[in-house]
Amino acid sequence: MKKIQMVDLKGQYNDIKDIVNPSIQEVIENTAFINGPKVHEFQKNLETYLGVKHVIPCANGTDALQIAMMGLGLKPGDEVITVDFTFAATVEVIALLQLTPVLVDVNEDDFNINIEALKKAITPNTKAIVPVHLFGQCANMEAIMHIAKAHNLYVIEDNAQAIGANYTYSNGTKVKAGTIGDVGATSFFPSKNLGCYGDGGAIFTNNDELAHTIRGIVNHGMYERYHHDVVGVNSRLDSIQAAVLDAKLPKLDSYNKSRQNAARKYNQAFKNIKQIITPKVSNGCGDICDTCDCHVFHQYTLKLKGVDRDALVKHLNDKGIPCGVYYPIPLHKQKAYQDSRYNEKDFAVTNQLVKDVISLPMHTELEDEQIEFITSAIIKFING
Repeated sequence: MKKIQMVDLKGQYNDIKDIVNPSIQEVIENTAFINGPKVHEFQKNLETYLGVKHVIPCANGTDALQIAMMGLGLKPGDEVITVDFTFAATVEVIALLQLTPVLVDVNEDDFNINIEALKKAITPNTKAIVPVHLFGQCANMEAIMHIAKAHNLYVIEDNAQAIGANYTYSNGTKVKAGTIGDVGATSFFPSKNLGCYGDGGAIFTNNDELAHTIRGIVNHGMYERYHHDVVGVNSRLDSIQAAVLDAKLPKLDSYNKSRQNAARKYNQAFKNIKQIITPKVSNGCGDICDTCDCHVFHQYTLKLKGVDRDALVKHLNDKGIPCGVYYPIPLHKQKAYQDSRYNEKDFAVTNQLVKDVISLPMHTELEDEQIEFITSAIIKFING
């Protein structure tokens, strides 16, 4: 059995190097390293894949969130509601722009924003909602958009972990994650479902005016060289990263299907272990149906009940099995984001999840033998 990786980027590269290498070489030979043809090709191809009018590439996923908020014209003191159970980048950009982060709890089953908690958090100062499509599936966007419309709020989708996932409305209409709100942001960090070989990100919108504003912001506020019309930043996707992403984009759906198949095998192995709660799909299926398109399993995350999570982590590491805890500390308890406004009783689910969750290896190259080894090690630990 080959060595188990949390994310096997080398194995994935070996499968596509005949496509990737020439694409990178083309950029090197034409020396158009910034805003070159490959960036524009990737932009257009991603727009087609997502079914969105505008994709604006940028330097990374954190910048994508920040630029989206800048583009919407949010002002210092405006309240932005997002979740307590996510990576810090989501709240980091809110604080950097001197907006006021308002953290709310998540659902116990799918880890996404709790709709009732969202409703309770809205005040006259609320200007935006940032739902995070955590671990690979969408938050309840139909309800979120209804709330946003009722309160005249912007919706900024943090789609760093769910690119390629579909969201299905109650009438059966399907749309791609990240294309539903006023604007969406994603990351192309190497470990993402669609990842480059460095840093990268993108912003999505169907709003022509907003897209125009954002295109200026990512390039120092310029639409014409040395004419700075808006306050901007330096956040451009370089051409080599675009070449990698454009080579991988046609394989994204197959990559996501590989992840879904691995998740099914994990679920099957754990189905009779009462101390393990496997991931639930929130789009009406409950489990992972045969035609699943709503969860792309950026992470495969278990909840443990009556199990010493930290001891299990050590046990797996001792056996050469990598794993992760996403996330070990709620944002409202992080030193940088503590606030006297918060009440612990409002974060009951998050406070429990940080004690119970563990994420297992999940990537496109997982083999059945590896999944068997991982699941057997966990079951043996639990059964003593």
